[in-house]
Amino acid sequence: MPSNQETRALSAAQIQHFIDSGFVRVDDAFPRRLADEARAILWRDTGCDPDDPATWTRPVIRLNQYGQEPFVQAANTPVLHRAFDQLVGPARWVPRATLGTFPVRFPSPDDPGDAGWHIDVSFGTETPDFLSWRANVTSRGRALLMLFLFSDVGENDAPTRIRAGSHLEMARILAPAGEAGLTLGEMAADGFAETAHLAEVAATGDAGTVYLCHPFLVHAAQPHRGTRPKFMAQPPLLPAQSLRLERRGGAYSPVEQAIRIALGMIP
Repeated sequence: MPSNQETRALSAAQIQHFIDSGFVRVDDAFPRRLADEARAILWRDTGCDPDDPATWTRPVIRLNQYGQEPFVQAANTPVLHRAFDQLVGPARWVPRATLGTFPVRFPSPDDPGDAGWHIDVSFGTETPDFLSWRANVTSRGRALLMLFLFSDVGENDAPTRIRAGSHLEMARILAPAGEAGLTLGEMAADGFAETAHLAEVAATGDAGTVYLCHPFLVHAAQPHRGTRPKFMAQPPLLPAQSLRLERRGGAYSPVEQAIRIALGMIP
C-alpha cells in the first residue's frame, strides 16, 4: 500500500500557501520531453522559424485548443491529478482533453495589447463581447486557473504577473452580486485597483512547471524582454460539480476555504 505521503502532490504548507496567496507552483508537473514535443507542434503552427528571429514579427500569437498526445499527457500526469484532488476535491473536477489557449510571446519592443490586470471569467461566454463575460462568488464554470510552462521562463521572458492574495479581495467584491456575478467590464472598470497594493509575483520556472491558481486570482501578461519566445498554456480546470460555500459535514476544498475566509465565514 502506498503511504499517505506518496499519494499527496502538495504538502500542508503548499496548500496553506494556496489558500493565503491564491496559487501554488508545482515543479516537474510534467516531463520536459513532453514540453519539447508540444513546442515543436506549436512552432509549426506559429508560421515562424525557431532559428530565425527575423520571422518573429508579432509580440504575441494566439494558438487554440491542442489535444495531441503530448498536450493530453502533460495535462493529466499523476502529480497533477493528485494536486487537483487536494485543491478542488476528489470527483469534483473534469480531466482536461485539450490544453486551451497558448499565447506565444515573442521578444519585442511593441506593446502586446493584452497586458492588463484581470481575472479569468468563466460563464456568459456565448456572447462575442468578452467584457460581458462573467464570474460569480462560487466560480461557476471554473475550478482553477492553471499556467502550464512549455518553455523555460525567466524574469525577462514575459512571466505572468500575479498579485498574491488578490483572490481574497475579489471574493469580497463578487459576493454582493450573488449568483449573477459581475462582468469582466464591471470588475475591470477601475483596473482592479483594489488589489494594486498587493505583492507582485512572477510566474517563472522551467519547462514542465505548472502554477495552480485560485479562479479569482488577479494576474496579467507583460511584454517580452528576453531572447527566446515563451510558450505557455492557460486552461481552466473545469468543475464536475459547483463550488459550495455551505457543505454538510464541512468538507470544504482549499478553493472553497479561501472564499469562506475572505467572506468572514468559519473556515
